[in-house]
Amino acid sequence: MKRYAALLSILLFLGACSAAKTTTTDPSTNTSDQTGQTQKTFTLAQLAAYNGMNGAKAYVAFNGKVYDVTNYGSWGTGSHHGIKAGTDITAAFANSPHTTSMFDSIPVIGTLTK
Repeated sequence: MKRYAALLSILLFLGACSAAKTTTTDPSTNTSDQTGQTQKTFTLAQLAAYNGMNGAKAYVAFNGKVYDVTNYGSWGTGSHHGIKAGTDITAAFANSPHTTSMFDSIPVIGTLTK
């Protein structure tokens, strides 16, 4: 009986060690916001991978936050009225007909670092 208990302890320990070792293919860094939701931190180079083209998700940065616009307007195809997904649109937004309240309905998935 002691033998089985020792073997079980070893297997549980090895399982916990392998579960703790995880890898990610996402180039961004994970952080948590005030609500405990996992947020990602993106550089401009990392954000560029989310350009909405060839099946990629479409993310844009605005005022330091990164939004998933994949399912909003024409963003899923890579651009919206000439503005490209995968970029910081803060400066371009100043010339758009939209108000900042439009971002209230779009999921924030991270922050932009420079």
